[in-house]
Order: sequence, then C-alpha cells, then structure tokens
Amino acid sequence: MNRRLSAPVGITATGQCFPPKVVTNDDLSKIMETNDEWIRTRTGIRERRWVEPGTGASQLGAPALQMALDNRGIKASELDLILVTTVTPDTLFPATACRIQDMVGASNAFGFDLNAACSGFLYALTTAASLVAAGGVRRVGVVGVDIMSTIINLEDRATSVLFGDGAGAAIVERVEDGLGILDFEHKVDGSGGCFLFMPAGGSLKPATAETVAAKEHYIHQAGSEVFKNAVREMADNSKLLMDRNGFRGDELKLFVPHQANIRIMDAAAKRLELDPARMMVNIDRYANTTTATIPTALHQAVEAKRVEKGDLVVLSAFGAGFTWGSTLLRWAY
Repeated sequence: MNRRLSAPVGITATGQCFPPKVVTNDDLSKIMETNDEWIRTRTGIRERRWVEPGTGASQLGAPALQMALDNRGIKASELDLILVTTVTPDTLFPATACRIQDMVGASNAFGFDLNAACSGFLYALTTAASLVAAGGVRRVGVVGVDIMSTIINLEDRATSVLFGDGAGAAIVERVEDGLGILDFEHKVDGSGGCFLFMPAGGSLKPATAETVAAKEHYIHQAGSEVFKNAVREMADNSKLLMDRNGFRGDELKLFVPHQANIRIMDAAAKRLELDPARMMVNIDRYANTTTATIPTALHQAVEAKRVEKGDLVVLSAFGAGFTWGSTLLRWAY
C-alpha cells in the first residue's frame, strides 16, 4: 500500500548543533582498553562530540531548531508545533519540547516528545507531515537530539565508542505539488527490545542505589543481533519504497541511512545495489548520535549541495524497539 499524504508536504529548511568538545579515538584509548585502528576498522568512527557535564538535550536542540528557522527565514512564533525526538530528554517531564519551545520563543506552538530511539526522527517527520497534510497545523519544527555520552558505560568498550552527542532539526510544511514526501514505511518488532535497551530508570524498574551500582542506567546492546537486523531492514524497507513507486536505484540522488556503523551502512547500500558515492556519511566525524544522525547528515548534505530541488532522496533508520523505517521524498527546495 502506498502511503501518500493527502497534500504535498516536505522539509523546507534544516539545522544542526554539536557540542564543541571533540573526543578522538586516541582520547578514548587513554581511558579504556582500545585504539584508533580497532575502532575505525569496526565502526568507521574517527571522533565524536561529547557535551560537558550538565548539558541537556534542550541546549543542543534549541540552537539546531533556531538554525533551521533562520535558514527558512521565519520566526519561531510562526511555528504551530514542535516535535522533539530523543531517548535522553532533559527530564522525564516536562517534555524537552516544552523547554525548547520556551528557549526559541515559539509562543504560538504546542509540542511534545516522541521516543522511537534511532528511528525517532523519521517517525516524527511522518507525524508532522501527516498533521500538516490534514490541515491540523501549518508549520512544524522537528528536532532530533540525543546526549548519548550521559548513558554510555565507559567500561563497555564495544558499545561506548559508538556514540556521540548532537542535534538536528527540520522545518516541515506544505510544498509544491510533486515535491516533498512521496511515501513512507515504518515498522516495530517488540521482540527485539532485549537486544538494545536500558534496563532501569522507568516505571518497571525505578532507579535505586542497587540499579545504579549494577550500571543498569546505561545502554546494553547485543551488537551482532542489532547488526544483522539493521542491515536487512534498512535495505529491504528502502527498496520496498523504491519498487512500489516505480523508481530504479540509479534514479536515487541521495541515500541517508542512520549512522550507526559504517559496515551496516555499506552492507545496506550494497543490498540496494546503490553507488556508494550517493550515500551520505558523517559517522566518521560524529559517531552515532541516535535520533540526530539523519537530520544532521541531511543538513550537511544540503550544505554541501549534494541534494537540490527535485532530487529523489531516501532516508532510512533502525533502532531500539526494534523500530525501523524509511521515507521517500523529492527534495523541496
């Protein structure tokens, strides 16, 4: 089933924000048993950005949204809705969207947080676009932000080297006919939740001295299970969108996959029979910023003029849940 929206809706501006602190692989080798070659050959990561202690998601998310607003040439008061997707909110409540709304001065917007882990930005993009297409709102700011350095266990070298901090944002609104989001497909398989999760901190297992001592407030990941599922689902889901809309692989201008691991990304591109030059890669400089990977990679592609108005683009992600999804669009500006 083609999931076309009832009206043409797309992204009309992007923005990003990263903390200034650069953490290289050599820096990590000083605090854990690892080295640059081990990390690069297994992940494709050379460095990442980490915040200073006491920095919340809103402090990266708000500047990213402000950049998108500036690039669009509009005021925050012209937003009707702010959607923030994150697994590392400032607080469980109020929502980080409320803090960002106040920080940018979006006086006419309502907002809420959405959690779909690494797939979050695509889920929020579809949510925003559907609301715009239905006429419920006119213009939405979608922010993907995560402060992953706050939930990694530095004693777990296989996982902790993978993640960085960052925020990306997009403005979503009506666009010209034939442009914007053409189709999307999202999936959930809750049976995969045990392979990538945080054991404690929710209502099922509230924080206690014991959960903290047992390091249950950090990411726990079964890398091989995540790897094989991510490769298959990102590639198959993306190909599904291309096939059911009658597009060939050589018509795709840009493929923006979730920046989880260069081997996952390369394998997904290979399954799509895609020219590697058409895949956007920034994992080498920023690592896996979870829900921020796609909007920041997309912003950097726009800045580098790798995508222009009318170009065919596929965005694809896979994350904890398991959640995954892809979005097919014609670039709108």
